[in-house]
Amino acid sequence: MRLQLFQKTTVSILAGLLILAAPGVGTAESLAGSKGDRRFAVHFPPGSTGDCPKAYKAYVAASGHSAYATSFYSRVVDLYIICGSRLNAPSQKAAEEMALRNCQSGLTRWKVKTASGGCAIAASK
Repeated sequence: MRLQLFQKTTVSILAGLLILAAPGVGTAESLAGSKGDRRFAVHFPPGSTGDCPKAYKAYVAASGHSAYATSFYSRVVDLYIICGSRLNAPSQKAAEEMALRNCQSGLTRWKVKTASGGCAIAASK
């Protein structure tokens, strides 16, 4: 009888500890609102209202691994920027690869040559 009471008490204590410890195990910091690892400053020409500023705002608001790629902007020569993004990817590396691929496909689709070259990852998290 005494052994059975000891076992029930032990099980109850361990169950209580498990319940208290469980919320901390799966809790991860949300990436929403973070600009992540910035490789270079993202600059939009004054008055820009196109897809690239919207894509960058969506990147910052994304809660998972995301990346934003853009063509370098030369104020003297380029009148436009091409961009690509990938939101909430399985990993930061996968997000970077997809964002870069999206940006490069934009250069190909619109047959654009920028003064500074191709695309690069501007920020990722």
